[in-house]
Amino acid sequence: MRGMNRTTGGPLDSIEHIRQSIADILTTPIGSRLMRRDYGSLLPELVDQPLNGATALRAYSATVVALMRWEPRIRVQRVVRQVSTDRPGRLTLEMTAQRIDNGDSLTAEVTIGRES
Repeated sequence: MRGMNRTTGGPLDSIEHIRQSIADILTTPIGSRLMRRDYGSLLPELVDQPLNGATALRAYSATVVALMRWEPRIRVQRVVRQVSTDRPGRLTLEMTAQRIDNGDSLTAEVTIGRES
């Protein structure tokens, strides 16, 4: 199954389409889509929270819950958080997931937060 690149309109293979979907889900604040108010994740709200264990746990939980709900093609296995020290207000999550259709493993990296 092929998907479409949301930026260029070109074709994407299934793994790249899943990665694009993961990034879209995790970077979309809940309540920001007009016709789908519950689409997205709580991660954008957590970017400016204190960098402690509780925030990390909330970020992991928000990631898994959002992907379980909105991306049925994968099962999340591991999430790792990286905080940018040179660009405050940015959080990068690296994750490993298993594809449901064929059992293959895939990795994805999503950065959330301010661009500047």
